[in-house]
This record gives sequence, C-alpha cells and structure tokens, in this order.
Amino acid sequence: MLTGSKEKSSSDRFILHKGLVSVRSINVSEVVASSKFNRFHLMVYLWCFFAIAFDGYDIAMYGVGLSWMMEEWTLTAVQAGAIGSYSLVGMMVGALVFAPLADKAGRKKVLAICMLLFSIFTLLAGVAPNPVFFTIMRFIAALGMGGLMPNVISLMTEYSPKSNRAVIVATMYCGYSVGGILASLIGMYVIPTFGWRVLYWIGVIPLFTLPFFMKQFPESLSYYMIRKQTKKLVSILNRVDPLGDYKEHENYQMAAVGKNAKGFPVKKLFENKRAGSTFAFWLAVFSCLLIVYGLNTWLPKIMQQQGYGLTSSLTFNLVLCVGQVGGALLGGYLADKIGHKKVLAGLYIIGAVCFVMLSLNTNITALYFLIALGGACSVGAQNIANPYISEYYPSEIRATGIGYAVGIGRIGSILAPTLFGLILATGIDPQKAFIAFAVPSIIAAIAITLVQEKHGSFDKVNAKQRDSSLASNQ
Repeated sequence: MLTGSKEKSSSDRFILHKGLVSVRSINVSEVVASSKFNRFHLMVYLWCFFAIAFDGYDIAMYGVGLSWMMEEWTLTAVQAGAIGSYSLVGMMVGALVFAPLADKAGRKKVLAICMLLFSIFTLLAGVAPNPVFFTIMRFIAALGMGGLMPNVISLMTEYSPKSNRAVIVATMYCGYSVGGILASLIGMYVIPTFGWRVLYWIGVIPLFTLPFFMKQFPESLSYYMIRKQTKKLVSILNRVDPLGDYKEHENYQMAAVGKNAKGFPVKKLFENKRAGSTFAFWLAVFSCLLIVYGLNTWLPKIMQQQGYGLTSSLTFNLVLCVGQVGGALLGGYLADKIGHKKVLAGLYIIGAVCFVMLSLNTNITALYFLIALGGACSVGAQNIANPYISEYYPSEIRATGIGYAVGIGRIGSILAPTLFGLILATGIDPQKAFIAFAVPSIIAAIAITLVQEKHGSFDKVNAKQRDSSLASNQ
C-alpha cells in the first residue's frame, strides 16, 4: 500500500499483538538514504556517468574543433562565439522544458528522449555543409543536453545512500570531465588525420545504447509512489536493500509526496520560504557556468594566440579537465565532512584568486597548475553544487529544482562565448582576459552564502530510531 503521510520509522517489523499482525510502515526515502552502496547503485551510477560524459564531451568538442572549423568556414571570433551561444540557448530551453516535464511524466522517459535528440542531431551537425545548418543542428541537439543534466543529477541523488551521497554524485559527475578529456584527446591525435567532423560523428554512440538503458534503468521512486505502482516500487527497494524483504501489501510512504504531487512544479520552488535560496542558487550557477563555458570555448584559442602550438594548446584543455575531476573528488569528500556550503564558498574564492594569477603568470609549470586549479574551482565546484541544489528540494520537484537552477544558469553559459569573444576581439593581450573570470567567482561565493539550509528538504535518517526498531525484532 502507498501513502503520502509522514511516519516515524522506515523499518518497523511485523509486530504480534493479541494474535494480530500489524503491517509495517516503510518510508521509501529513508530506505535509500540508509542503504549501503551495492550492485544496483553501481548500475544507476554507471548509466548516469555514461550520460553525463556525453554532456561534457558535447561542451568540450566545440572548443576543441573550433580552430579547424573557423579555418574551414572563415569565421571571425565573434561569429564563432555566437554559434557557441546559440547552441547554449538550446541547452537552457531544454533544461527549462524537460526538467518539469520529467517530474510529471517520468525522468527515465525524458532522459531517453534527451539522449535520442543529442545523438541524432549531433551526427547531423557533423555533416553540416555550412555554418547555418550546423547551428540549427547544434541547437536541437542542445535541447537534449539541456534536459539530460538535471534528470541525471536528480536520479543519482535520489538513489544514493545518504552517508556518502556527495562523493557519489560528485564522482558520477566527473563523467562530464572524462567526456571533455576524450574530446581533447581526439583533438590532439585524431582530428589532424580525419578532420574536426569526427568529433560530432562520435556523438551518435548513445543512440545504440538506448535499448539497454530502457531495460536496465529505473524510474524515480516518487514516480512509482505517485502512480501507486507498488510492484515496481517493491522490486526496486529489494534491490536497494536486499535484506529488507519488502512485500507489496506493506504500507509505503514518502514524506508528504501524496499531498505535494499535484500542481505546477516550478511554483513549488518558491513555497515554504524557499524563494530566497532558489534565487541564490540561480545566481551561483549563472556565475559558475559563465566561467565554465568561457574556459571550455576559448581556452585552446587563447593559449594558441599566446604562441603555443595547436596540440600544446589542447593540452591545456586536457589539464583543465583533469583539474575538474580532482576538484570534484576532493570537494565531494570534504562536503560529506564539513558541508556543501563551506566547501563551495571556499572553492569560488580560491577560483577568483587563481584567475587573477593566471592573467599575470607566464611560467609554463605555473600555468598548468593554475589552469587545473581553475577547473577544480569551476566545473569541480559545480559538481558539488548539483547534488546540494537537488537535495535541497523535495523529491517530487527535485528535477525541476536542479533543472531550473541549471536552466537559468545557462544564461551565463550563453553569454560566455560571445562575451569573451568580444573581449578578445578588442585586441587585448589574450592572457589578460583570464582576470575577467575572477568577477563571477566572487559573485558565486556571495550567492552560495545566502542559501538558507533550514528551509531545505534534506533527507534525515533517524539512526537511533532505526537501531531501536531493529533491536526490538531480534
């Protein structure tokens, strides 16, 4: 039986009293939160890692192939920046449309649609005869990429054990940087032989994995709860917690999901005193994505204009991606220990200092270190912010919460390629342009400190109550 009411414990066992058997009440969220990482979690993790890797690949491949594309189509820096911005508009629209749709229609279905859009239209972009056709195909593919990120993050957050959720989601999101590394390696070793279009042909791979994804990947637990699909819910819970021995006739509930399931998901982002934190998240993500997409689009070109060869300039992009992974791993570990808010504010401040130093330093070793640090304080920080934002909102609007934060934040990513293209077009020393990234870093630090955690819907597992309940049944 499914209900939306709150219960005190998720692990009450059958209790014999005067010959009667009372059905235990099971809080679905607490079952997952108190679970131990197992094969089921790993399966969800690997699919999410795979999906998000193509998000990172998609973003990096434009910057990696940009020099060859500009040469083939004789594009100016402003034109190239505009093409990059148009595709990012598609990502914003995709996030704003597909995130609330996923909370209503199912995250697995929407995620499959997003992967389908990305695969087909990225392939078509790779055979584009001119910049206009290329831009249109990139825009449609970007709709899929925009919807992919919030759904992957919300699902991974929902299915991760609470004890190490920050590390799990942060390492999963390292797939984004792995995709960027793959694009950089292709740029260094494959494009010189086969041309820049090969980057886009590889984007068709997710299309061939969709049948396996549809068979193996689970829907959101809140989806099963709202639709009273008890059989599927029980099957998932027994995989999450094999020792739970869950049955269909038991009383399943998820904190107020029944009461809050109806209504427009976006409106709920501003209810229960969440408005201030919602705007703070939007500003932080806007600032961070301004940095991320500015670096991803223009870093190879900036280093090339500084006198480094094309292959050497792509090496800087590779170092940036490695720094992103390191920042996510270390930051995720620290977030589980001292909290997301402190870690994020610290990373943004360190990032501001890093970008100022990048504009002043010419030593090659120092440049590699600072660019890696810049990756840690941009994409690495966003990796940590994603589960923090997702978990802040109740389960039934989780995809909408992270989707709108990323969707509104995409305005920063849209502005970034053109903005930094205009900066470079002024004739400024390209290395001096790095100092511009320090401003959004400071804004992000201020924004994240304004988040009011007391109004969040973070999962809370009452360990004392759970242990007491288990002891009573021994």
